[in-house]
Amino acid sequence: MVIAIDGPAASGKGTLARKLAAHYGLPHLDTGLLYRAVGAIVLAQGRLQDEAASVEAARGLDVTALDPEALRTAELGEAASVVAARGNVRAALLDLQHRFAAQPGGAVLDGRDIGTVICPKAQAKLFVTASPEVRAQRRHRELLGRGEDIAFAAVLADIRKRDERDSARAAAPLVQAEDAVLLDTSTLDIPAAFAAALAIVEARRAGR
Repeated sequence: MVIAIDGPAASGKGTLARKLAAHYGLPHLDTGLLYRAVGAIVLAQGRLQDEAASVEAARGLDVTALDPEALRTAELGEAASVVAARGNVRAALLDLQHRFAAQPGGAVLDGRDIGTVICPKAQAKLFVTASPEVRAQRRHRELLGRGEDIAFAAVLADIRKRDERDSARAAAPLVQAEDAVLLDTSTLDIPAAFAAALAIVEARRAGR
């Protein structure tokens, strides 16, 4: 069983993906971390605007060595959005994601193009979203909790900018797959959102 979860930044898709993976005993891949890792590499090299450098970083990426906590900064979120807009970077990471999804028993993947590009034949597809203001509040709390001193207005502006870039890019733009179920988490806490996501997956498993 492959579960594909897409959605914009801070929509709650990562939290739901992790909880669904734990519930079903499936491996989970936050594909956004791949792009954050590529962004981290080229930022450290001072080559964020160098497409060839980002492609090289993507090709050499080791998914087992990713450090989620270190990669979840605001700066790397912005860098990830920059490198993810490059078709050659996405192509370099495509095989890695396909292999993860093809594991025996299945997997849960979340990102921006899972249901449309990476796993178009996934058994269950969710498109998780929330209003920009709610998503900015969530990300702001997360960043403050990590010790980052950042204004809410800056987080909201970053969310809006990433939404525009992710939706407008030529390579695998952020769009809801035709057969994905929309889940708006704007007014839902985590338990309610998980219950809704689980109901969607169970309905798909039952062929509804």
